[in-house]
Amino acid sequence: MVGVSDGQLSRQVSGQAPVGRPMLSLALAAMMDAVHAHSGAVYLLTPDEPVLEMAVMAGLPRAFAAPWERVGLSAPIPVAEAVRERRLIWVGGEEDMARRYPRIAVVLPYPFALAAVPVATGSAVYGSVFVTWPGSHPPVLSDRDREQLTSACTRLAVRLERAAEERRPARAEPDLLTTGPATSVAGTLGTVEAARMVARLPYGLCSLDLHGRVGFANAAAGELLGMSVSSLLGTQLWAAVPWLNDPVYEDRYRAALLSQQVTSFVALRPPGEWLSFRMYPNTTGLSVRISRARAVTELGRAAPRPGEGPSRLVTISQVLSLAGALTEAVGVEDVVQLIADEVAPAVGSQALVVLGSRGGRLHVLGHRGYPDPHVVERFDGMALTESTPGTAALNSGVPAFFDSRQDLERLYPSRNATPDGFAAWAYLPLVASGRPVGTCVLAYAEPHVFPADERAVLTSLGGLIAQALERALLYDAKHQLAHGLQAALLPHSLPPLPGIEAAARYLPATQGMEIGGDFYDLVTTEGPAAVIGDVQGHNVTAAGLMGQIRTAVRAYTTVGQAPEEVMRSTNRLLIDLGVELFASCLYLRLDPARGTAVMARAGHPPPLLRRPDGRVRVLDLAGGPLLGIDADATYPTTEVDLAPGSVLALYTDGLIESPGVDIEDALAELGQRLAAAGDLPLEEIADELVRHSASARERIDDVALLLLRALEPGPD
Repeated sequence: MVGVSDGQLSRQVSGQAPVGRPMLSLALAAMMDAVHAHSGAVYLLTPDEPVLEMAVMAGLPRAFAAPWERVGLSAPIPVAEAVRERRLIWVGGEEDMARRYPRIAVVLPYPFALAAVPVATGSAVYGSVFVTWPGSHPPVLSDRDREQLTSACTRLAVRLERAAEERRPARAEPDLLTTGPATSVAGTLGTVEAARMVARLPYGLCSLDLHGRVGFANAAAGELLGMSVSSLLGTQLWAAVPWLNDPVYEDRYRAALLSQQVTSFVALRPPGEWLSFRMYPNTTGLSVRISRARAVTELGRAAPRPGEGPSRLVTISQVLSLAGALTEAVGVEDVVQLIADEVAPAVGSQALVVLGSRGGRLHVLGHRGYPDPHVVERFDGMALTESTPGTAALNSGVPAFFDSRQDLERLYPSRNATPDGFAAWAYLPLVASGRPVGTCVLAYAEPHVFPADERAVLTSLGGLIAQALERALLYDAKHQLAHGLQAALLPHSLPPLPGIEAAARYLPATQGMEIGGDFYDLVTTEGPAAVIGDVQGHNVTAAGLMGQIRTAVRAYTTVGQAPEEVMRSTNRLLIDLGVELFASCLYLRLDPARGTAVMARAGHPPPLLRRPDGRVRVLDLAGGPLLGIDADATYPTTEVDLAPGSVLALYTDGLIESPGVDIEDALAELGQRLAAAGDLPLEEIADELVRHSASARERIDDVALLLLRALEPGPD
């Protein structure tokens, strides 16, 4: 057992004998009895981990809470929140659960109330407890019940503390599941007569325990199900009867037990007979009444039509699939498209709008399904103080469902002046990290009734969408920041140089923030210069350092330093900055009148030179180490002929390096493409070299390319 003391985990001595009496079970049973709860569980903190682990559960099968048998303290789950905040957490019903804890609501979209309470003393937290009530419980927890729960958990914490001091740490205990009152008149005339009475009934009767296993079935039940009674006993209905083997029917059993409300469904017994199942739950199990459905059409939404699938509601498997898909959405547009492709069809919606807010105004982040987009876009820029269902949902965090146009216009009369052509709407607030990030509007072409279970599912989906949208908004903001920063650090356009034509391309890496340290520049001085370089890394630090290097090169060039001195000065600057990042660089001073270029290289890939006759060669230049390694490094220069018509290609390693590709082969391929395209306009050559580079397409690294073409000298 682990206690949390002063914010730290303090491990109790383990390996000792467990507590003799079932302390946790007794405490939980007494607590549930005091507040008339029908299920609950005790969690204990685990050794060496910030994790709550279920130690005992009562009232319902543990399978109901299987996804939460181990819960991280940071999880958005009531029992974890109770520990983090050291207070009672109250969830008043299914809509409250769907809004605040969508992860629970998507798995258990049923009407029930829940309270989670920390098990704590003044100095340490040992775990937490949750208890639940049927959906009929009032939406507010009474002061009496609140006091009963907190007092009981405090007493339990004191006992756990004492047990730990005595080196008798608590252990997990067997779950408490009531098996039903054992009859004291077994074999008596009354029991026999009761069995005869049940046998005479024209409809089927089954008794299920809390695990859904059949404990009794009359002959009519076996006849209706097409099974012998003996083959049903001890099995779960949906497992024993092939045509009931569908998660939808097991879901109804869960709904009945958790909500403690009568639940019904219809099922098709092949080839064409509909049966009605009605479940009557209590804390010991369920009684099931089975009869022939006289008119399936009268059951409305409860009866699935042949070929339509088990249910119009989103099933748990669909929710899990949608949740997985939402985690893959990157930007806001991806989220909108995913809702349109998967969420809207799953819930029967024909159109959708995703709204966000910025600067106190509503903004349309995306929409699908509206024939006239102006109907939606008129809301863009609307003040959040306006009275509309979209702003109301966003401001309040409370979902709104309108079964018909009349329902909507009754609360918002102004909507009748701007109809959108739809007949029913669900306005789902998108709340993530405790704050509203937007509203998802689902529109239906026909009037649409939203029963309680569907509202819970839609609200839960809103929670999943909100988390995806929050990530997407953050990603888009970072993406815009990255592009803005990169654009600010690179030249907006290349200045004209006498006797030289230039073209450049920059492509960020497709991984990370899409920002990096690759750079290029042209400097218009008396002796014009060109530079290209690559600071290691793909982040803001690399980009910032790149900007400093580019500025330094311009400054050293402007004051008239020779190429080797420009490189030495930049190297010393990088070392003085102490950033522990290195950079490659290629610098050249151009002399168009003489048709030459003087180059200095610091660990940079060699440039390619295409001569006027179309031949391409790799310039094997002398050079020094990467910038930022050795303060005493020197950078010798090489003079290269640059005859009119020659094309010089300067690039960073992102253009030629790719996993599994030999660098020499990649360089040879780049040379062949330059040779083939060298007579094209320079901008087209740049596009051609980037377009056909495998490295540039995959872009695991930034790509920078600078092309220089020597022009024929003009007339004096």
